[in-house]
Amino acid sequence: MKKEIKTIEKDGYNGVYWPNPNGGKCGIIAMLGDDTKDLMAKGGVKWLQKRGLNVLTMSPAKKDYGHHNYPLERFEKAIAFLKTMGNEKIGIMGASTTGMLALVAASYFPEITLTIAVSPSDFLMEGFYQDGKDGAHERPGDGESSVSYHGEPLPYLPYAYRHPEYWQKISEESKRRGAMVASRDMFDESEKRHPLQEEEKIKVENIKGRILLIGAEDDVLWDTCKYIRRMGDRLKEKKADNSVVLMTYEHGTHFMFPQTMLTGILPVGSGLFIGMCFQEAKQYPKECKQARIDVDARVSEELHQWINSDR
Repeated sequence: MKKEIKTIEKDGYNGVYWPNPNGGKCGIIAMLGDDTKDLMAKGGVKWLQKRGLNVLTMSPAKKDYGHHNYPLERFEKAIAFLKTMGNEKIGIMGASTTGMLALVAASYFPEITLTIAVSPSDFLMEGFYQDGKDGAHERPGDGESSVSYHGEPLPYLPYAYRHPEYWQKISEESKRRGAMVASRDMFDESEKRHPLQEEEKIKVENIKGRILLIGAEDDVLWDTCKYIRRMGDRLKEKKADNSVVLMTYEHGTHFMFPQTMLTGILPVGSGLFIGMCFQEAKQYPKECKQARIDVDARVSEELHQWINSDR
């Protein structure tokens, strides 16, 4: 696939631009893998290109899987670049932590008129590192937000635990739940210890255009469906000038990606892979697959409508 590499040093952000081989005037910022060129990112690019989009993959830094004080200014630069490439409409898509990041970016930059968030939170998370310190796979930052703007960290919900207890608790929960990683109990405990404050909530009412919020009740990383419902309620309360689609499912795990996106990445064994990651996928394989098939159809139609609408 044709691509154009973007670096923080030269362009102000870490990314790769993948122009659609068939042309097109709609671009989307995609944050679907840990890196801009990994298997997940490329699978997302192919899936989005098949639906008529130019794609700009972004990640915090090359081979940096943590999120700490991610500068929102990088999205300003990315949006400006997409415009210079002839993209008349700009969307954004993220999953998990980057689902949160997609919502935050869209709430700041009105040029974004389609926001797709898979398994997101409705609040700013505290920053975290995956640097292997003291043998821990992940640790919280030292008073750092996951996102910053103009050099200032945005208010965030602090984690219930500090290093090294943070990863110890996640490891214990993951083992108990039979999951690759599970932190739902920790996030619930975080809200118990520190009730969510207004300044920590994502201002989804400021997002322009269409918002797609996707999640499963059996997500073991955090209670994403609760967060999705809270965002839906907030939009009603604020009488927001946008439209939202809440796609919540009983089964589907944290990996609520469109089915053909997953099979494009792993043509054989995508269901088995998810089953290896999450016990719920082993227990309810048909239900999880059906949820992903439904997400595939609905998101594909939303993209079609967005590309072809006058707005």
